[in-house]
Amino acid sequence: MSELGTTARRQSSDDDNNDNDDVTTEREETEGLLSEQSSPGILKNGWAKWIKGGSSSVSKSQRNRLLIFFAVLLITVLGFVLLFAALIGPCGSLNSTDCLAQKQQPSQEPPQEQPPPPPPPHQDQHQEQEPEPESEPEPTPVATPVPEPSKPTGFRRPQTDYLLDPNWDFNATPTTRHYHFNISDIEVNPDGVYRPMILINGQFPAPLIECNEGDRLMVHVQNNGINATSLHWHGLYQNGTNWMDGTIGVTQCPIAPGGNFTYDFTIRGQSGTYWYHSHQGLQASDGLTGPLIIHSPQEKQNQKIQYSTDRVLMFQDYYHDLSGALLPQYLANNRENNEPVPDGALINGANVRDCSGVPSRKCDNSSAYIPAFNLAPNQNHRLRIINTAAMAEFQIQIDEHYFAITEVDGTDVLPSYFNRLKINTAQRYSLVVTTNVTTAESFWLRARMVDDCFSNIYPNPNLIPDINAIIQYREEAETAVTTPPTSKDWDMSIEQICRDLNTTDLVPIPAVPAPPHADEFHFVAVNFKIGSWRLSRGYFNETSFRPDVHSSMLERFVDSYGSTQEILSAAQKAFHHRTEKVLQIEGIKTVDILMQNVNEGNHPIHLHGYKFFILGQGHGYFDQSTYDSIDVGNPLRRDTASLEGYGWMLIRIVTDNPGLWALHCHISWHSEAGLQMQLLTRGDIVGSWTLPQDHRDLCKAEGLEKGSSPSDSIYFGNTD
Repeated sequence: MSELGTTARRQSSDDDNNDNDDVTTEREETEGLLSEQSSPGILKNGWAKWIKGGSSSVSKSQRNRLLIFFAVLLITVLGFVLLFAALIGPCGSLNSTDCLAQKQQPSQEPPQEQPPPPPPPHQDQHQEQEPEPESEPEPTPVATPVPEPSKPTGFRRPQTDYLLDPNWDFNATPTTRHYHFNISDIEVNPDGVYRPMILINGQFPAPLIECNEGDRLMVHVQNNGINATSLHWHGLYQNGTNWMDGTIGVTQCPIAPGGNFTYDFTIRGQSGTYWYHSHQGLQASDGLTGPLIIHSPQEKQNQKIQYSTDRVLMFQDYYHDLSGALLPQYLANNRENNEPVPDGALINGANVRDCSGVPSRKCDNSSAYIPAFNLAPNQNHRLRIINTAAMAEFQIQIDEHYFAITEVDGTDVLPSYFNRLKINTAQRYSLVVTTNVTTAESFWLRARMVDDCFSNIYPNPNLIPDINAIIQYREEAETAVTTPPTSKDWDMSIEQICRDLNTTDLVPIPAVPAPPHADEFHFVAVNFKIGSWRLSRGYFNETSFRPDVHSSMLERFVDSYGSTQEILSAAQKAFHHRTEKVLQIEGIKTVDILMQNVNEGNHPIHLHGYKFFILGQGHGYFDQSTYDSIDVGNPLRRDTASLEGYGWMLIRIVTDNPGLWALHCHISWHSEAGLQMQLLTRGDIVGSWTLPQDHRDLCKAEGLEKGSSPSDSIYFGNTD
């Protein structure tokens, strides 16, 4: 060791010893002084001399130390006095009449109900895990309670929750992703008007699910709501897990109030923009909707325009009344399919309503806001548009901007440019916007519901069909603008017909030709009929669907097939043919379905478990000669397409996905009125399935009918 280091340690040790000597000397001097002045007389005289400095036996240092001692003592006594006074406060006497009255008087403000706990932050809502070995059994699903936050943040989901991770690994090894959903009923005010809603983890809209193709999703649902419920994974193939599709009465019984269920499935052979929602009644319009994004290793390759940001924008019509109050009115006598008209619209769950315009409503818009999205200038940005409405078609634009459509319902397409998007219920489009317009730094994003398609027999005087958001040229971390944009609207009228965007110019990539010929052809007439007791109901051919919440069609068919080993016999035994129309297709076939609308309303048609080729859409009646001009080279493939009023649509599918799949109108009012049928494909494989026990147990619970559509029998005899 160096001499310098040794010297330093020695010097430090000497200093410590000197400090200890000083402390000992001071203690001894103080004790000696106090012992000399122990008697009153000596203390009095000594104290006087000490103050005057006349005592030769008391050093100056001793006087200073004693002065500090008595000063500290005095301050301590005063501190206790002040503390006691503060504790008593204005009530100087414990028997004071005013104080007793104050103690007995109840609080002027009623106790406030604690807001629901918000969900964990986005990155914590799912936890990636390494794939578990096949030999290890899965643990029994247990609903995970939402952790109690240290400070409530309210029900409004931050807009940044729908901004996708820019560092997402598209090539990651497939993994299992767990989500924990706690469903509850809460009174909230998205646009300022209070109403009951059904929320997941106490926030609205529901959480983003983000995964890769090949990942396994396990969504643990705890239903703490007052009604039974389910979750449907819109657009997912559910190949090999048909019982996880979430369709009430078809593939499962609902999750009863107080019950729980785990949806467990693997993403196979698809990627893109999807969403999930309840399939019980109209619960989707009450808040049970969320985005589901699937990434692919070929995502950047198939998206021909590279982009710097990627986000979800969900558009929905919005009702100030609970769907459970509106649905019985819609299904009642003499309504003639006049759907309830919404009050307004939301973008990602946000909008602002002027409370003075709805004086009969409980309203507080102080925390409501107009959505604003920061897009950095001179870059490309992907906007994944999802229409989660119960009924409304939207027309969407960004002032002074064109955009490229690059995806339709999970199908990548070559970029095709538009300045206005028409999107019907349940459809999805990806738009790529370039922020290079120099006329301003912020622009209106305008969305308009096509209200000409709404009922004019029962109009809603409170309807506001337009909703705006702000697109601002700023980095994501920058603060939002506080002044409205001055951008210019496009000088063109809104098309007042509910039908699809002309998608003939959209070219899917990679190219997938449709089979040149169909093995089977099926005609489906789509209509609303006024039957007994003047009830207007939706029909596919001669059948109006009524779900059996106590027994799923899938379970009945599997059980029947097990005893007959023959598809037709099992189907005849399993299905209620007056209310459960089933199109049975054996083997892998190419099937054409021509849907002819003999009703004035439009119907966005959704097929579960498949994407179909769109061979044609048009107005009027289908002309058989149209078959001669069909282009099967690379037609658009999607899962939801519009059947316009008094129009037709021809779709082609290849029945290679075994299951019992719903085909229905995605206007929620129409599907609840019966506009639904099913496709049974590869029934021999379906019949051989062994359904999970927890899936079967759902049908044994109590309260399954809560939240479902009312039975027609409640209207019998009432024709008023």
